[in-house]
Parts: sequence; C-alpha cells; structure tokens
Amino acid sequence: MALLIKSSIKKHLLLLTGLTVLPLIAIPALAETTMAIPGLNTTTNVAASNKPSTHEYKLSNGLKLVVKEDHRAPIVVSQIWYKVGSANEHSGITGISHVLEHMMFKGTRKIKAGEFSRIISINGGRENAFTGNDYTAYFQQLASDRLAISLRLEADRMRGLLLPEDEFQKELKVVMEERRLRTDDNPQALLYEQFNATAFVNSPYHHPIIGWMDDLENLQVNDLKAWYQHWYAPNNATLVIVGDVDPEQVHALVKRYFGRIKARQNAPLKPRKEAQQQGIRRVTIKAPAELPYLLLGYKTPVLRTAADKSDAYALEVLAGILDGGNSARLSRDLIRGQQIAASASAGYDLLAAHDRLFLLDGTPSSDSNIIELEQQLRAQIQQLKEQPVTDQELARVKAQVVAAAVYERDSVFYQAMQIGMLETVGLNWQLIDAYVDNIRAITAKQVLQVARKYLNDDSLTVAVLKPLPLSPGQPTMPAHSH
Repeated sequence: MALLIKSSIKKHLLLLTGLTVLPLIAIPALAETTMAIPGLNTTTNVAASNKPSTHEYKLSNGLKLVVKEDHRAPIVVSQIWYKVGSANEHSGITGISHVLEHMMFKGTRKIKAGEFSRIISINGGRENAFTGNDYTAYFQQLASDRLAISLRLEADRMRGLLLPEDEFQKELKVVMEERRLRTDDNPQALLYEQFNATAFVNSPYHHPIIGWMDDLENLQVNDLKAWYQHWYAPNNATLVIVGDVDPEQVHALVKRYFGRIKARQNAPLKPRKEAQQQGIRRVTIKAPAELPYLLLGYKTPVLRTAADKSDAYALEVLAGILDGGNSARLSRDLIRGQQIAASASAGYDLLAAHDRLFLLDGTPSSDSNIIELEQQLRAQIQQLKEQPVTDQELARVKAQVVAAAVYERDSVFYQAMQIGMLETVGLNWQLIDAYVDNIRAITAKQVLQVARKYLNDDSLTVAVLKPLPLSPGQPTMPAHSH
C-alpha cells in the first residue's frame, strides 16, 4: 500500500482479518437474484479524459463518497468504513464493535440471516469485514456491472439491522471461541495484548479489539442495539468505490440507495490523550511456549497527531533502516552478525487516530537470552541517536517505498484500503499521492532527530514472554506478528 508500505497496511491486515471469520459462501447461482446494473457504463476511457481519476462527493445526510477509477479490469471494490472501533469502547463493553461486525450479516427486515453473503456469492462476488481500533469496515468485490447489488445491501443494513437474540447468542460464542484460539491459547498474542494494556493506560488503545473475555461473557444484545443506533449512520461513514466505473453514475446510485437514510447527530467526542509516561514500564507473561519472546515499544506520534508531519515520515524511514530486508540493520547485525537473535523486526504505524508505538520485537538465538537481546535492540536505537544513517541506507529504504507504492497500486482492494483508512482516522485521501515525495524528502538529520526526540526510556514499555513447558501433544503456536 503506497501510504502504509511495510509497517502499516500489512500489519493492519494481519491484525484485522485475523479477527474476522466470515467465510465466503459458495451457493449455486439462482437466476432470480442475479442482476446487473442497467445503463452502468463500464468502459469509460479515462486516458481520453483530463478529469482526475479520484472523485469526492458528500450527500446531504453527511455520507462521504470517494470514487477512484481503475479501468484495467471489469471489477469494482466497494468498502464502507464506519468511524467506530475498539477505541470508542469503554470497560464493560469491550469487543462490542467486533461482535456487531459479525451481527451485520445476521439479517435485516428485508434480508434474512445469511442472505447477504449468499446474494454476493451467486453474483460472483466475495465479501468480508474487519474491525480495528478506529474503524469497522465492510467490503465486496464484484464485476463492475453488479455494483448496485452491493450498495443496495449495504444501505439496507446501515439502519435496518434486526439483531435477534438467538443469532446474537450464537455469534457471541463464535467470538469468544475466536478469542480463546487467537489470543488466550497463543502466547505471543497474549503477550502483545498485555504489552499494549501496559503501554497505554488511559489511551483509547488500552483495550484489545477482540475485547476482554469477561466483557464478552456479560455482553447483552441491548448493548449492541444501542451501539448500532449510535454509530451506524451515514454521517459517520465513508463509502469508497474503486474500479471500472463512471464516477457520476456511481454518485447517482449512491444517492438512490443511501440518500434517504437520515443522519444521526451525536455529541462531539472528548479528547482522550494518554497520560505522560515517566519511566520504563515492564510486563512479564508466563505461558506454554517453545521459545521466549521480547517486545519493546516507544510512544510516538502518528501522521494525524504529529506537530511536525515530517516526524511521522522520518519514523517510517527509521523503521525501514532497522527492518527492511537482509541488508537492514537488525538482520545484518543481530541475526547474521552477532547471532544474538533468531528473529528480530521493527515497525511503525503511520496511520491511526491517536498516538501509537514504535515497535521492536525478537526471539533470542539458542546461544543468547532475553536480557542480551533487549540490550542489543536498545543499543541499535542508541546508535541511531548518535550517528546519522548512511546515504546508502536512505537510498535503500526510499527505493523500497517507491517499489511498494507501484506494486500496491496494482490492487483495487488496496487502493480502496488506502483511501478508507486515511479518511476514517481523520486524514485526507489526497495524502496518498504525496507519500512517496514525503518519504524521499527525509534526510539523515531528520532520522537522527526523531530517534533522539521519541525513542527514549521514559516512553519505553518492555514485555517478555517466559515460556512454560508445553503439555504433551500441545501444538506449537505460530509466531505473532505485531
């Protein structure tokens, strides 16, 4: 993804799709529910037009629509992003955004439970959803002449969801089992959850996206009804359409299906700024595992919150200096060089609504231990604060950024992800086009400055997984990716 590259979009997808288990339903085609869009032009020659390929609209009810033309294949991706996620939740109802995401497939007054997925499937499409800290999003990918199907279904469930008690009880059990499998029984994921809750005290990012188990066990269907009524409204959503479409025709379709839905006026959100940290925080988790695991996180601003926006881009480059292939410092120095680490990585989340963490993690080699690995990871940070990075390192990272930007624009899905994520965290989709230039403009001096400014012990949280013996027959869990 052009704006998210290594550290954001791939990390987001690992986290988000890992929390959504909504399988594609394969059902034989039924002619009566298969439909095309009469008169929708799917052969617009954008090369013959001087109009911009991305178009922005706003309906009178507050729904924002962004349409991006991509005529290389007769397909379209439709994504609707609601500005609500785990960051909006409070103790007692954590996980509610994710549970509601599951329930959005369980029927409306017009569409029975399971029908949404069936209709998309018999029209040759695929669909799914994901929940994050700052958003909940739903998407479909179809032939471009079937876009109206997606829009009709999404408009229907924006305000017409039924939330029956029996379906809620079944889906709640699914989510709780999901939590057991992906977090409680995964030592690295369990460590990351406790690490995050230790690093963030009063930030909206304190709670896990999947929710705490006790909150899930006590969640009621009326909680979901109130959450749905409060957040699911056109003025709290961005609809992103990317593919082989004509923007004006899409705008007309969106007005037809969404234009009559009333806006909902809610009180402005209060600021929720993390309390200032004043020293290293540490947390240790003991769990059955084969190997120890280490996580370090420094509090850093993101693109939306940084007073100097170039700081966010410099932190992105800094992450690439440490972890961006075999020639990056962590691989070169700690894995192949000193052989301190069996694995080591770094990452920075550029896109979020609130401050996040600059992350380092790793597993010590058989000849090393957690204490030595932490020392060496922190020594890497110290080196970045003392000596400017080389011209060769900067050139490597910038070349990777350009290559990734070109590659990720090949996917209509990732193009839509770029737009939706930017808009939902409070930024503008037009930043996509400025990303490569902003990264190219970063200097060695700026990398040095952000390392000194943000990567300090007073903002550091350290988490350690101490492995307990595995039970006989207990499977080894895969490494967790932050």
